[in-house]
Amino acid sequence: MNSGSGTTRSFEFGRTHVVRPKGIHQATIVWLHGLGDKGSSWSQLLETLALPNIKWICPTAPTRPVAIFGGYPCTAWFDVGDLSADGPDDLEGLDASAAHVANLLSTEPANIKLGIGGFSMGAATALYSATCNILGKYGNGNLYPVNLSAVVGLSGWLPCSRTLKNQMEGSIQAVRRAASLPILLCHGLGDDVVAYRHGEKSAQALNSVGFRNLTFRTYNGLGHYTIPEETDEVCNWLTARLGLQGTRS
Repeated sequence: MNSGSGTTRSFEFGRTHVVRPKGIHQATIVWLHGLGDKGSSWSQLLETLALPNIKWICPTAPTRPVAIFGGYPCTAWFDVGDLSADGPDDLEGLDASAAHVANLLSTEPANIKLGIGGFSMGAATALYSATCNILGKYGNGNLYPVNLSAVVGLSGWLPCSRTLKNQMEGSIQAVRRAASLPILLCHGLGDDVVAYRHGEKSAQALNSVGFRNLTFRTYNGLGHYTIPEETDEVCNWLTARLGLQGTRS
């Protein structure tokens, strides 16, 4: 895909949907959809949550050929041949999506706490962004421009998990950042798209390199979708971790 002159693929992202806070604006979270979906699907759900102090930004991934579908184009944050950490990592696609998300957050007011969340491939992109945040740079070496206060991943996995330990070693600052970044991971035992073991392995990989502020929640019988019990958990966790005021406006 890359030519000898060092040019890279340009990615055209789809429509972004914004859910404005109903109360005092305290936090902004970019929420990332799963493979083949769009931002509006999640903005409709997030609007119903009892989180009046959060502004939600729901972008739509670029439409691109995806290896897991034999090259058939659909919305995807990066190319993927396997919905797990076992497949090859599309670093260029991951960096482009992580940069798009960081750019959406970079224009928020200085006193607003910033977060990233997502479902499935969106969760994978959120976790990749978390590693960029604590390393202070993207995979391509460019500086990561924002400071995250919370990361949520539902039914996802950790990309680039095989190289994370080496990247973390020797950076006291990265280890310190990792220890203080709150992460919530949720996964259903009945997930037949991104198997539960991949979610569990991702949580273990993050924990082993110093992500100490990590919560991993398991849901019996839950497949590759979300349920009120899980979204309630996300609401309670975000309210506590971000110090949100609740329903006062």
